[in-house]
Amino acid sequence: MSLPPVSAETLGHLSDEAPEAPEDPKTGEPVKSQSPLKIAAGRLRRDKVAMVCLVIVVIFVLIGIFAGSIAKLFGVETGPGNPARDLDFLNGGMPREGPPNGGFDPDHPLGIAPQTAEDNLAVLLYGLRTSLMISVLATIVASLIGVVLGLTAGFLGGVVDKIISFFIDLFLTLPYILIALIVAPILNERFALRPEIYSQMQLISLVAILAGFGWMSVARLVRGEVLSLREREFILSAEVIGMPTRRIMFRELLPNLTAPIVVAVSLMLPAFIAAEAALAFLGVGITQGESLGQTIGQAVNYFELYPLFLWEPLIAIVVLVVALNLLGDAIRDAVDPKTRR
Repeated sequence: MSLPPVSAETLGHLSDEAPEAPEDPKTGEPVKSQSPLKIAAGRLRRDKVAMVCLVIVVIFVLIGIFAGSIAKLFGVETGPGNPARDLDFLNGGMPREGPPNGGFDPDHPLGIAPQTAEDNLAVLLYGLRTSLMISVLATIVASLIGVVLGLTAGFLGGVVDKIISFFIDLFLTLPYILIALIVAPILNERFALRPEIYSQMQLISLVAILAGFGWMSVARLVRGEVLSLREREFILSAEVIGMPTRRIMFRELLPNLTAPIVVAVSLMLPAFIAAEAALAFLGVGITQGESLGQTIGQAVNYFELYPLFLWEPLIAIVVLVVALNLLGDAIRDAVDPKTRR
């Protein structure tokens, strides 16, 4: 029995037909393909803890950005107040009104500092701005250094990889607190008599110290990822067609490293905030201007008489660091395809 002839029109129609997209078993609608980052963003949006932490972080960032406007709104400003009017030096320099011995003072919602009568709310606002600015700058610099060195070491390999790996191990053995303790007196001796640039030099040196001792983790992470990616087919194909090394590194490899880099940055930022506060507490961080660590260092001496003076900056740092850490953990889980939350 012979089969009926099949026309060319029928064959062309069947061959040009696009394959049907898979359907969602719940809705019955076609499933649209998404990039890994979109999938991770969707998983992150479904994480309630991550969303709460994101809102907290955004609030703190807005406070830091608009610190001056918020201070004007509440009618507070930095700098010593009027100790003769606001402080009772017969009682250890404690405030006459407001905490710790009085009630709420509308002129100073968070009270004033002992001995100086400086407004605590203004110090908190500008201290948050300082901490966020330093930590963000240090994170950007450390990330750039770590990504470039990690890409170079992982892709080129050989002697270049050995040299960069040696410097990574070397910097990991150096304690950054010791380096900060060495740099601080050098800055004091060289720039203390030039107050117009002293505060800028303190900020630059602190960013340099934090970034100089924070890039190693990013470099090692990127290097490990590049070692696993450089043998993939798309990289070998790019090398075969003669694509320049720089373009392979930054146009082919770097987009595939977005997820681990985002995770590393999200975990690096809270570490730098805590480190900046710790250095300021030790007196080797920001001493010109407002800093939460500097305020904590001053408040420790008054904790028994004026505990609120210490709790205000301490709670602000703890809430911000915990929120950033939880958000970083959520981002790490969201970009990991093996994780199911």
